[in-house]
Amino acid sequence: MKKVVALYMWSAGLSQIALVCLAAIVLSLFFSAQTYDSLLKRMLRNVFRLLFVPVRVQGVEQIVPGNVYIYMSNHVSVFDMPLLGGFIPGMVRSIEATRQFRWPLYGLAIRRVGNIAISRENVFAAMRSYRLAHEVLKRGQSLVILPEGHRTLDGKLRSFKRMPFLFAKQAGVDLVPVGISGLFTLKNKNSWLIRPSKVKIRFGRVISRNQIDRLSESELQELTRRRIEELVGWI
Repeated sequence: MKKVVALYMWSAGLSQIALVCLAAIVLSLFFSAQTYDSLLKRMLRNVFRLLFVPVRVQGVEQIVPGNVYIYMSNHVSVFDMPLLGGFIPGMVRSIEATRQFRWPLYGLAIRRVGNIAISRENVFAAMRSYRLAHEVLKRGQSLVILPEGHRTLDGKLRSFKRMPFLFAKQAGVDLVPVGISGLFTLKNKNSWLIRPSKVKIRFGRVISRNQIDRLSESELQELTRRRIEELVGWI
């Protein structure tokens, strides 16, 4: 029975994500991102409705409409980006691994909407990616970064990379810690099965740009990690 459920969830989820990708590609050819962004968000939220996965959102009232933020979240599952893209308010783009830009359909879609590829192996290439990320913020679009760099293997936070926090120190915008709970049960890296699960996304207390300026890079890294740990695990 678990395999039958998983096959349905894979079929429904992939079909809806394919529709989102096709919509993103086609609409980006004719319209500005501001025109179609809200439609893509609704379609991403519909991925979870089709999977009968209830998503609870908490702390969104802290997000000021129109403000530009860096969102940092724990990295749990292949569903991280659909969840964050669908439920983070306002226009948001992400930094994703270079290999994902080579995936059929998905890679073209994320390139068309303006997400940024980052190399995990080449430090100089990664630095160029973060320079592009500055341009995203200047355009008035928020940015999602997953500072672990890799999905968790056991549901716990992995060590954080240093470069996201060097970037945050230079970016001049507020930082929002985000905790995702339930996705490890839904789909984790150790199994192909997708299991029914409740999911929660919690927005933590905003770390202001003034506070960021007062902190060292390592202090900001530790504070962000602590905030995310406080947010994770509450369903």
